[in-house]
Amino acid sequence: MVVKLLLLAVFFAVMVGVGVYSRKHAGNVNDFVLGGRSVGPWLTAFAYGTSYFSAVVFVGYAGQFGWKYGLASTWIGIGNALIGSLLAWVILGRRTRIMTNHLKAATMPDFFGKRFDSNALRIAASAIAFVFLIPYTASLYNGLSRLFGMSFDIPYTVCVVIMAVLTGIYVILGGYMATAINDFIQGIVMLGGIVAVIAAVLNGQGGFMNAVAQLAQLESDVPITAGQPGAFTAFFGPDPLNLLGVVILTSLGTWGLPQMVHKFYTIKDEKSVKAGTVISTFFALVISGGCYFLGGFGRLFEDASIYGPDGAIVYDAIIPSMLSRLPDILIGIVIILVLSASMSTLSSLVLTSSSTLTLDFIKGNLVKNMSDKLQLLVMRVLIVFFIAISVVLALNPPTFIAQLMGISWGALAGAFLAPFLYGLCWKRVTRPAVWASFICGVGITVLNMFLHFIQSPINAGAAAMIAGLVVVPAVSFLTPVFDKKQVEEIFTCYNETVSVRKKTSLPEEA
Repeated sequence: MVVKLLLLAVFFAVMVGVGVYSRKHAGNVNDFVLGGRSVGPWLTAFAYGTSYFSAVVFVGYAGQFGWKYGLASTWIGIGNALIGSLLAWVILGRRTRIMTNHLKAATMPDFFGKRFDSNALRIAASAIAFVFLIPYTASLYNGLSRLFGMSFDIPYTVCVVIMAVLTGIYVILGGYMATAINDFIQGIVMLGGIVAVIAAVLNGQGGFMNAVAQLAQLESDVPITAGQPGAFTAFFGPDPLNLLGVVILTSLGTWGLPQMVHKFYTIKDEKSVKAGTVISTFFALVISGGCYFLGGFGRLFEDASIYGPDGAIVYDAIIPSMLSRLPDILIGIVIILVLSASMSTLSSLVLTSSSTLTLDFIKGNLVKNMSDKLQLLVMRVLIVFFIAISVVLALNPPTFIAQLMGISWGALAGAFLAPFLYGLCWKRVTRPAVWASFICGVGITVLNMFLHFIQSPINAGAAAMIAGLVVVPAVSFLTPVFDKKQVEEIFTCYNETVSVRKKTSLPEEA
């Protein structure tokens, strides 16, 4: 217990210390929100990765999908690395940095407003982000309750409040730079922690080969493969179609999440883009691949603790059940790992929420002339407000909010992914097409909450994203571009000439 408490004390002290150190990098709005657009590859890549993977993934998704799909759930982690990280950086990274800098856009709603010359779009995007980021923020605390109860016998309420207060302190003090530096430290903890945990868990089952052999003997209880032994060690698992839906939502979904895309706004230079792509992909492969790989062995740890009073499986209890058999020092490392994952994502979400509401909704609409100093003050106040709301929701989650948590990714990515991606790459995108994507993405996911026309909320989110990718070009072809001259001027940012060394690019003529 002393070792575990010492680890927590050191971890919390470092987080707050970074916030104090980063105060000098948060003197104006540009620095507070974007780190001065001069953040290097390691900080940007780790900020992207730690914002991507939280306790929701480590405890909730890894347990749930590992139980459902066995070792095939590792494909989710591979998809997260290749689609959610590698392709996202290659396709969005450089373009996002160039165009948002050209438009002087600091947030995703700000991008929509300036790219499509519409204040209404900016306000609508800000409202969507506000509505769906808050419940997602509250969901981050869920993965901590059982782990803290298992390790310290600390009430869930105390755990939630401490985590929220400490996150608020360093974000308010240092803004984006404090978040990025802490994300880097937390990312290192996550990398070391997941490797140690996987090794310890498999060792407890007699090693990797023995654990796989035991898993292969279990019969599938999934309807389409019911009664078949070996389904949980099969290449694509017992239910490939639903597995694909999870891969799409958790991988492609990051392309449309404001807190993820925001990382590309801050990149320093071309070198940072290239290095960040490699670092981020490696990070995702180890963390996400490791989490889902670990979850794939969940059925070997079946006991009474994973079943609720009604006899149904509590998926959030699977990973804690696996970890409860580890030595105390490893449990302490796991606690720090999950805290790191949760606090990094929480800081990213509250910073995104407060900056979006301040810059895209309050500034210019409710308050016509906001000084830089006033904007900073409002953002810091809103950070406190958002964290307070998330704590209230986490401590007393009503049924509606609990449902909303599960579809936050689908609604946000369904609304934003297509218009953001096409808006960066295609001149022909029109305002009505963006409105159609907003309506389609939010409409599909919210209506499915009540009508259940798609059984799985995960598949509903994936369907919303794919629908947006079809709707935006279809509506764009049927409606006129708002101002061709203005669109051409926006896209001139890609054509500006830069000088590079020959080792980077060969000249056209010798």
